[in-house]
Amino acid sequence: MRALLVVNPAATTTSARTRDVLIHALASEMKLEAVTTEYRGHARDLGRRAAESSDIDLVVALGGDGTVNEVVNGLLHNGPDPENLPSFAVVPGGSTNVFARAVGLPNEPVEATGILLDALREGRGRTVSLGLAAGTPGSEDEGVPDRWFTFCAGLGFDAGVVGRVEQQRERGRRSTHSLYIRQVARQFFAEQHRRHGTITLERPGQDPVEDLVMSIVCNTSPWTYLGNRPVYAAPEASFETALDVLSLSRLSTTSAARYATQLLTSTPEKGPHGKHAVSLHDLTDFTLHSKAPLPFQMDGDHLGLRTSVTFTGVRRALRVIV
Repeated sequence: MRALLVVNPAATTTSARTRDVLIHALASEMKLEAVTTEYRGHARDLGRRAAESSDIDLVVALGGDGTVNEVVNGLLHNGPDPENLPSFAVVPGGSTNVFARAVGLPNEPVEATGILLDALREGRGRTVSLGLAAGTPGSEDEGVPDRWFTFCAGLGFDAGVVGRVEQQRERGRRSTHSLYIRQVARQFFAEQHRRHGTITLERPGQDPVEDLVMSIVCNTSPWTYLGNRPVYAAPEASFETALDVLSLSRLSTTSAARYATQLLTSTPEKGPHGKHAVSLHDLTDFTLHSKAPLPFQMDGDHLGLRTSVTFTGVRRALRVIV
């Protein structure tokens, strides 16, 4: 087997020595080319190169969720071919590693590498769904390039938190769970639309859902992790279905405290609920419009402000070796 290993040298939980050990282990089982990323978007470019090459059978990402997202977008630059899905694998190296854990890998990179090698020897793998976000025709975001996401996207409050965390990391702060919690509090008190939402969710053949403060789009469950604690925003979300949505129509101090508690105590059977919570399951096509530009994120990557995003849930989009 011929494989391309895309290595993020800035991965937060792997040292250079650990990465060398992992590369050596993988190279013992396959013909491996390892490439270290050098700029934002490099992993996407490498994934696209692999997809267009007849010499590469598998692409492995060694890094966090951002690296995974870039590689997947490169692999699917021309869309998925149902008859010949690209083969992908991941070795977790980030601070949270939602995608890797969601497909069943441990959060420890050496152990995850061992499972990957076993899967290759035994021919194991699974086909997963993905989400696709696009600029809505006729909106000011019409020309925004399509982009795939593996586990989540968000418009509004949660994307604002992601943006604040990225700003702190650019200033040299480490990506820790306490950093996220502090930014949640700061975003809450800075949020202008938390009592009167600006978002409308539209689905074909259904009445619109209006006046939403925030919307979280999930392709799998859990939505994220706090340390080893899984957090379930949409417990029914699955790699075997299309997309799930959790939207909130109010974020007063009382309701925010209630929903935060529900998230922290969520289980695979029960997520946030109440009169200001809207939960939708297995959506293949829908659009989020906002009266005002709002922060937008995909797979934990802040993408700026958007007023309209069209989502598509694509079943059987990628084969993952696990």
